Amino acid sequence: MTPVVPSAAQPAGPVPQPWWRYGHVWLIIAGPAIVVVAGFITLWLAVSRPDPVLAEDYYQRGLDINKTLRHDAAAMAPALKGRNHAATPAQDRP
Repeated sequence: MTPVVPSAAQPAGPVPQPWWRYGHVWLIIAGPAIVVVAGFITLWLAVSRPDPVLAEDYYQRGLDINKTLRHDAAAMAPALKGRNHAATPAQDRP
């Protein structure tokens, strides 16, 4: 029987594993992979749900709403004035 002599070609430490066996590699790969999946989900949402089209006269509608709001505020002016006078103390009334 011949004695076993370690040769210089055999490594003394543990045998290295393939790259996919390390957990931190998957942690690094997971970030960009999640971004790619989120990008495809965003693309699908954008294609499947188109934006609503504005009315042709959207600007004029906005102007009409502003006129209505101004008219409502002018109609409330006497009530607001009366409320303010009712809340004014007697010594401060003109």
